[in-house]
Amino acid sequence: MGKNKILTILQKELVIALGCTEPVAIALAAATAKSYVTGQIEEIKVKASGNIIKNAKSVGIPGMTAKGLDFAAALGAVSGDPNQQLEVLNGLTIEDERMAIKLIEEGKVTAGQADTPKRLYIEVIVRTDKQCSRAIISDNHTNITLIEVDGIAVYRGGCENIGIQTDEEELEALTINEIYEWVLQADLTDLGLVKKSIELNRMIGMEGLYGNYGLNVGKTIKENVKKGILSDDLATSAMSLAAAGSDARMAGSILPVMANTGSGNQGIAVTLPVVAAAEKLKVSEERMIRAVALSHLITIHIKSKFGRLSALCGVTAAGMGASGAIVYLLDGGLQQIKAAIQNTIGNVSGMICDGAKAGCAMKVSTCSNVAVQSALLALNNQEIQSTDGFIHDDVEKSIESFCKLGNEGTRQTDELILKLMLEK
Repeated sequence: MGKNKILTILQKELVIALGCTEPVAIALAAATAKSYVTGQIEEIKVKASGNIIKNAKSVGIPGMTAKGLDFAAALGAVSGDPNQQLEVLNGLTIEDERMAIKLIEEGKVTAGQADTPKRLYIEVIVRTDKQCSRAIISDNHTNITLIEVDGIAVYRGGCENIGIQTDEEELEALTINEIYEWVLQADLTDLGLVKKSIELNRMIGMEGLYGNYGLNVGKTIKENVKKGILSDDLATSAMSLAAAGSDARMAGSILPVMANTGSGNQGIAVTLPVVAAAEKLKVSEERMIRAVALSHLITIHIKSKFGRLSALCGVTAAGMGASGAIVYLLDGGLQQIKAAIQNTIGNVSGMICDGAKAGCAMKVSTCSNVAVQSALLALNNQEIQSTDGFIHDDVEKSIESFCKLGNEGTRQTDELILKLMLEK
């Protein structure tokens, strides 16, 4: 694969995002619908797929105290700027929150499940005292496929079933071998977006370590290192920084992050375990940047087959990328990187997704720990064998099996998880 193609993949799949991507996507749909009508808002209706509901129901929204699909839609309609895409909620104020809550209290906002086979689907209808509009996002968090005003389509666009921003032909040619070779020879000037991901995501990680967010998973790990209960080693460093970033993001920190394949939490889990390991090992900045690029690309490669939303936790794929990158930081070669990915697949492949929430930081911590363990085993030439589970001799086939599990084997699980969540 050519240099420019892999660079294009990075540029498409690394996107700055403010707030958890699912409520942000709802706000984007609402802001888009509202931008096409004038007058006072009389009604907002939200319909979303089960996976969107899971991830938007309980997660924090940057700078706000309220949560939920109805609040995200009201906030987007009242004050969101659709031109800012995944930063649609940037710069909102307490007054914006007050106006959104007022709409909800007046009974003007409703939210429910859409009757759709799509895993990523959002439909928002905004009716004012003058007009009515409808906006639909599907398959990708910014993929607007329809805008209607008073029942007349004024925009049809987007791509059906894209699931990921990059063209399928480009992704089909991507392999672990080519990713590794590209990362070794890439000009640092081509990795500016990767460097930016380190800067942004490290900042929210530090915010989580020193602030008070969610379950304080990362902060608690760090405090127990200081007490001598946990050791100050590579694994705890990776766990604490990555989990702290997730703590802050899931609790509504106003800091933006660099998302990976549409997920900010995944962007954190791809970068911060690797950054923490690089800092612990005192490697050069160049080596850190190359390692994080490797982690991003491995995860993009896996997620291109896995899909954006699933009954399985996407952070598991990020752990696979991080494990390969940590091998690289510890001077391992291509075969050991593949072994680390295999080990991670064999360890965390069954972790379910029960929605975006504070507890996601615990899953980030777990996958960061597994990334380090898998890397160390691989460096000791220990790899899960093809006689075990669904692991193959070829890492690419193991990735395919993992993605089939996420896509084909968990649909009933996904429905049951949502049912259990909504029964509470």
